[in-house]
Amino acid sequence: MSSRKILNNKIYLYITEFFSGMSVMAVELGASRLLAPYFSSSQIVWTIIIGTIMIAMALGNIYGGRSADKNPDPDRLYKRIIIAAIWIALIPVLGKYVILGISAVMIFSVNTNFLIWAAFASCLIIFVFPLFLLGTVTPSLVKYAVSDLEDNGKTVGFLNASNTIGSIIGTFIPTFLTIPTVGVSITFYIFAGILLVIAILYFCSKRQKSVRAAVGVAVLVVACLVSRTDSFAFWEDDLTFEGESVYNYLQVQESDSRVILSTNVLFGVQSVYVKDGSLTGMYYDYAMASTMMAGVHEAEELDVLILGMGTGTFATQCDIYFDNLNMEGVEIDEDITELAVEYFHLSEDIPVYTYDGRAYLNAVDRTYDVIMVDAYQDITIPFQMSTVEFFTMVKEHLNPGGVMVINMNMRSDEEGSINDYISDTVASVFSEVYTVDCSGNTNRELFASDNPDMLEVMETNIALEEDEDLKEMMNVVSANLMEYEAGGYLMTDDKAPVELLGMREIDGLIADEVSYYKQIFSEEGLSGLLEEFR
Repeated sequence: MSSRKILNNKIYLYITEFFSGMSVMAVELGASRLLAPYFSSSQIVWTIIIGTIMIAMALGNIYGGRSADKNPDPDRLYKRIIIAAIWIALIPVLGKYVILGISAVMIFSVNTNFLIWAAFASCLIIFVFPLFLLGTVTPSLVKYAVSDLEDNGKTVGFLNASNTIGSIIGTFIPTFLTIPTVGVSITFYIFAGILLVIAILYFCSKRQKSVRAAVGVAVLVVACLVSRTDSFAFWEDDLTFEGESVYNYLQVQESDSRVILSTNVLFGVQSVYVKDGSLTGMYYDYAMASTMMAGVHEAEELDVLILGMGTGTFATQCDIYFDNLNMEGVEIDEDITELAVEYFHLSEDIPVYTYDGRAYLNAVDRTYDVIMVDAYQDITIPFQMSTVEFFTMVKEHLNPGGVMVINMNMRSDEEGSINDYISDTVASVFSEVYTVDCSGNTNRELFASDNPDMLEVMETNIALEEDEDLKEMMNVVSANLMEYEAGGYLMTDDKAPVELLGMREIDGLIADEVSYYKQIFSEEGLSGLLEEFR
């Protein structure tokens, strides 16, 4: 069969278009999961991914059309598909190193919007070229498929439909099948392999050996073998667990004293389990003051709801120190709940519901004495759990004298920070609002209630506390509580710019962390910086 014969078979052209469209969407979704452990999966990062990919596709369309008009040799198209497949196969092997290299350069050259610029540069370098090549597919196939002006509209319509249907399927397969079951790396290999098969079939139809096809197969095989031994945090050699769920990158580390969960390679700790049952030294200890404010030692029992259960650190700590709490948690990521039982010793007596926190409040009519809000999407509070409407819903689910506690993970004294927005929004709903900064980290805890005597209740219950360590901790919280003076920064379901505000705070945190190294770099250059890390 000659190449012209296989191209005259329009089904083969539709198949090429179908799998090209599918591969574009699979790579786009794979891009989000490759970047998420380093830059988060926020709407901002998604905007960067979609924008750069659309630029690549548009340029590919232009180039593909001009190239097909100038030299309508189909060999050129299928060679481009092979090159795209090779590049996609190399992404899991080299992409992580490229991201870290770009981040290292950006951190010393960019003063603001570090995450935005680093994510954008990573997208440009890693993903634009292969998707530019795949963008040439549609205009090239139109050139080969249209031979009769009488049915050219029908042919072009079928080609576009094939691409669209492939794109639709390409959004579902990675999200619900390949990424959760075999991971991001294998997902890239699967679709690189599909593209290689499409191109190899074309060259086999000509009885023509293709060096590029052979190289592509070799690269795919080698990439599979190499990348399977790698990880997102490739510099770590003592991870207890590393994996991916539908929602998160998941990393568990264990030491002699504690177990830690991180959902982002570069930023922070999301959950911790202290093996000897002592206080964590983190914000969870401060948050337990909410039970004192709700009268934990005066009540026969308290009902506690945790929105954003994670691996259950707050619930486990409360279970250790109090025996009269009825606790339940809500966690959207079922895989994190499984890790909580396996590695973090979460009691199986504490029910955890796989739900979005706000959706759960919509679904239940129970009320609680304490509601803890600790839900995060990567490193940012989900917008739907930061608005007037949400906090009104929380208030409606509190018993009289009930207390809401919120963990804010990026405290800032800058005017108009994300903490100002959240605190002002809470203050528009609750009459009593107090905050306390956690020592040794960037967290701030906010306590809200409509009980004007919440501090007196807290003092009474601290006095009744028998555990000396916890009592001392609660006295620290009491001594540092500050009544919040509300401003005018409100967030609603219509307007809640949590991601932009969060990115701004992260920029500040990064700047503070690297300022020392920037100074060394400016004074002593690269040699001085390398000497510092020796």
